[in-house]
Amino acid sequence: MSFEQLISTASLGDGSKPKYQSIAEDLAQAILNGQVPMGEKLPPQRNLAHRLGVTTGTVSRAYAILERQGLATARVGDGTYVRSAEHVDPDQDAPAVAAPIDLAHNVAMVGEESSALQAAFATLSTDPEMLRQVLMYQSETGMRRHREAGAQWLRRFGTSGQWSRVMVTHGAQHGLACVLRTVARPGDALLTESLSYPGLQSLARSMRLQLMGVETDEQGITPQALERAAKTFDTKFLYCAPSLHNPTGATMGLERREAIAAVARANGLYIIEDCVHAAMQATPLPALSTWLPEHSFLLSSFSKVLAPGLRVGYVEAAPQWLSKFAASMRADSWMVAPLLPEVATRWLESGTMEALIGQQRAMTAERLGHALRILRGLDFRTDPEYPLIWLPLPEPWRAGQFAAVLRQSGVLVRTADHFAVGRSPAPHAIRISLNAPASVEQLQTGLHTLRATIDNPPSAAMDP
Repeated sequence: MSFEQLISTASLGDGSKPKYQSIAEDLAQAILNGQVPMGEKLPPQRNLAHRLGVTTGTVSRAYAILERQGLATARVGDGTYVRSAEHVDPDQDAPAVAAPIDLAHNVAMVGEESSALQAAFATLSTDPEMLRQVLMYQSETGMRRHREAGAQWLRRFGTSGQWSRVMVTHGAQHGLACVLRTVARPGDALLTESLSYPGLQSLARSMRLQLMGVETDEQGITPQALERAAKTFDTKFLYCAPSLHNPTGATMGLERREAIAAVARANGLYIIEDCVHAAMQATPLPALSTWLPEHSFLLSSFSKVLAPGLRVGYVEAAPQWLSKFAASMRADSWMVAPLLPEVATRWLESGTMEALIGQQRAMTAERLGHALRILRGLDFRTDPEYPLIWLPLPEPWRAGQFAAVLRQSGVLVRTADHFAVGRSPAPHAIRISLNAPASVEQLQTGLHTLRATIDNPPSAAMDP
């Protein structure tokens, strides 16, 4: 049976759930039941929307769910296809009945971004001068209006809002790479939390930097541990996420931030500060860079809090670094392609960005409510504006064994060793992503499975 035959009978549900979920569930069931051959092309979104009497954005969200479930794949400029066997992630066991429930990946939920993007392109299409500009070469630092919008965005973290201190990047990872290429040399030591962002670890390996883990507590890096590490390793660089740290969710209080800034100042440390997840906070605490404006690099982006494909980020730095940073940018990618920054700028100027992030915040709160109920009684850390949960496993579970048993039950999580720096032993803990499941119902199923697994440890899975 082809999708064309299925479309005419596709149910939009009884109104108890969003239309996009009903469409996605019907199409997913058809794929899993083998009613549609692998490699079959899904109908164009506009055509399916017309047949079903819904918006294109509704169909786009349904297709996004299929992609997140590993049931479909989008090919740029070609369309969306049912995933064939050669496209299945080799790191995932192929399920007999359904794709695994993903509580492992940290990816923003599907909101109204598609509709907002269509609106942005519609208004951009009526501005021929800007269309011409976004197709031309730009300065390595980015177009001035994009930098101005980025500077205003960064003011939420207590910065000055000076556009001349801000550069546009292809997301925070690109910004981090440019910063490290600017300030560090092969063999340099770089301090970071003992559990830290895997993207930093990949960059450090590729650039032959030595990552050194610093002891943390419930607020993140401790001043005493940072003081010892700075002297022991004779380094000048610290990378940290003081707000909504990934994976633990730790947030430094104001006094801790002042203490960390004082240690950095006394030891001549440059702070590379990750504020990516802090963008979810309605009223974030001041960034560490507000205490050390001449000795810090502030990184922010929208990929984790809004849409993975919105590869737009900003780096704020002292003016004396900008020419060197621009040289790194030029060597890396010549410039940031201005089309996506133009979209982000329009969203920032119109208030659309705040509205979309507010939607993510509301969806996070809804999902967190279910998690708090299902995981009640367990010792875990989370935040009302954070879609991740840090869960130390109770005895006698060990992280690797727990993840393996859970995987056999069709649920994926991240273990602490995915984030561990160096050879220090990782705690027996897992990170649960509330934003990865395609629906609240799928999230609930995954969390119930996780809870049942914790409560019923099989003796065969335990260490002697």
